[in-house]
Amino acid sequence: MTIPRVSLTWLLVAQLLVIIPHLSHLPFWIIGLWLGSAAWRIQIFRMRARYPNAWAKGALMLAAAVGVLVSRGSLVGLDAGVVLLIAAFVLKLLEMRTRRDALVLIFLGFFVVVTAYLFDDSMLMAFYSLLPVTALLAALIGLQQSSLAAQPWPTARLAGSLMLQALPVMLLLFIFFPRMGPLWSLPVPNDKATTGLSDSMAPADIADLSRSAALAFRASFDGATPPRSELYWRALTLDRFDGRRWSQSDYAEFAPGAQWQKRGEALNYSIVMQPSGQRWLFALDVAQTNLEQTRLMSDFRLQRRQPVDRSLIYQVSSWPQALREPQLAAGFMHRALQLPAQGEPRSRAWAEQLKRDYPQPEQLVQALLSHFNREPYAYTLRPPALGVNNIDDFLFETRSGFCAHYAGAMTFVLRAAGIPARVVAGYQGGEFNPAGNYVQVRQFDAHAWVEYWQAGRGWVSVDPTFQVAPERIDQGLEEALAGEQSFLEDSPFSPLRYRNLSWLNELRLAWDNVNYGWQRWVLGYQSQQQLEFLQRWLGRVDAQSLVIGLVGGGGVLLGMLALWLFKPWQRERDVQQRLFRRFEALLARHGVPRHPGEGPRDYAARAGLLLPEQAQAIAGFAAAFEAQRYAGQMLSAVQLRQRLKALRRALPWRFTRVQP
Repeated sequence: MTIPRVSLTWLLVAQLLVIIPHLSHLPFWIIGLWLGSAAWRIQIFRMRARYPNAWAKGALMLAAAVGVLVSRGSLVGLDAGVVLLIAAFVLKLLEMRTRRDALVLIFLGFFVVVTAYLFDDSMLMAFYSLLPVTALLAALIGLQQSSLAAQPWPTARLAGSLMLQALPVMLLLFIFFPRMGPLWSLPVPNDKATTGLSDSMAPADIADLSRSAALAFRASFDGATPPRSELYWRALTLDRFDGRRWSQSDYAEFAPGAQWQKRGEALNYSIVMQPSGQRWLFALDVAQTNLEQTRLMSDFRLQRRQPVDRSLIYQVSSWPQALREPQLAAGFMHRALQLPAQGEPRSRAWAEQLKRDYPQPEQLVQALLSHFNREPYAYTLRPPALGVNNIDDFLFETRSGFCAHYAGAMTFVLRAAGIPARVVAGYQGGEFNPAGNYVQVRQFDAHAWVEYWQAGRGWVSVDPTFQVAPERIDQGLEEALAGEQSFLEDSPFSPLRYRNLSWLNELRLAWDNVNYGWQRWVLGYQSQQQLEFLQRWLGRVDAQSLVIGLVGGGGVLLGMLALWLFKPWQRERDVQQRLFRRFEALLARHGVPRHPGEGPRDYAARAGLLLPEQAQAIAGFAAAFEAQRYAGQMLSAVQLRQRLKALRRALPWRFTRVQP
């Protein structure tokens, strides 16, 4: 069977709509492949070109595989797999000869639509995906040989109406169908989670990170939101220094859990975290969460067993005033004092001098903080280059740097003075969104600060950056860099650079609030959230009973719906006879039953005499039935149904009994 023109048209439109969301991560040659394949297919339809033979198809497949290998470096993996799938989706267009081939192409298109969510699960992507799905449905309708399928816009309207009819079922399945975890996991695509903290830090790393406006996470507090200056979001703890970089040691992975005591009021909040490809979570100190496969490590960071490869929602309780590890184990003490054997002579000498002048650890820490505040240090995203002894150069020569410079230098001096210390990397502050009453934290909020240990007091947090640029902590990065105008200088069109325009800023915050709701209530609607939601309506039931009840109830409901729609007990193979049975039943309800042995024409004539106002409609159905049944005229069942509907409309709404 030749592919109808309207179906081919909608297939080409659907292919274009399906490919568009993938353009940001597809190699450019895919676009050329689709344009060439579409032009070739149109010429085939116009009978100006032939279908590719086996050799041509083999060459195209080989060229596509080589293209994937060159552009992605492998034929295995998520990125390479998606490119191969789209290439197959495009090339299938050229060998499409029959209706079966077209169906394969359409079903493949539905699958490609789903793969777009691996790269972008935003609300805009969800609404956009309705367009290619509607086009694919229109192509499916266009395959049917009917008068409707020959017209493109009625076909599109029918596809749209089918989508609207499916929405209630989709919502019911979304709410009630059990939310199950994936049977397997896939690596995060290369285009995702490329911006964020890593497990090691050089002074310039966080400065580079602070040039990005990408969202890291959002946090919503149960009560009042704490002041910005108190929002220190821990991600990881860096306790190993090799002379250039700070990194986290493996010791915390195998050490017992953190030792701490709750003090003060707890902060309760929820976090919606963006995919990071890392295992650590963001939280204020000291944090507890009931998230599965997550624990508080011995260095007070929250860590999952698996990396965060999709948006993650979790509840946290934090005790900022908690007493953290008042007694330090020997192994941790050694790691908190570790320094390279050589290097930074001036910093080491200065640490010895401070130790003699300030024998108490707390006094020495305050002296260091006062030094940063008193001396002409500068806070900048454009620090001068440092030499081999980078800490010496920073402390005594350039005196200009970012938060990582100050945190790394202070930790080095404290360790050289015999005080256990370490660097904490994470985020500080965040922008409060009054529309949704939450804090949004972006990559440019990345920050590093210092923890030092004192017997009896445990770990104490201090921030040398506050002594140099207090506006960075109290107001944010933009205010701290107002003098050098380097805030998001690589992103001139970012709306975050124009927060002084009130109307634009309000629009940006409102849109962000909409996206926050999407992440929290749609993407975050997982098994735990579903269980809590249904328990509010159905009472306290365990998860297993709820799943059994939902699956069983859903199966019964779908079965009843199928019986009601299809009515198998009423179905006859003979469509004409079935419609005539309905004709008899309709007239019988109005007092004109058919007599035994009475033919269709005589029955219609008698019914016309008893129901004179409907005589024309009755005769019209009977004539159409006779012509199709006995005269061999090829009238469609649709026309016969239309005559029956006309009769139903002509009859009065209330049943009437006529006198024979």
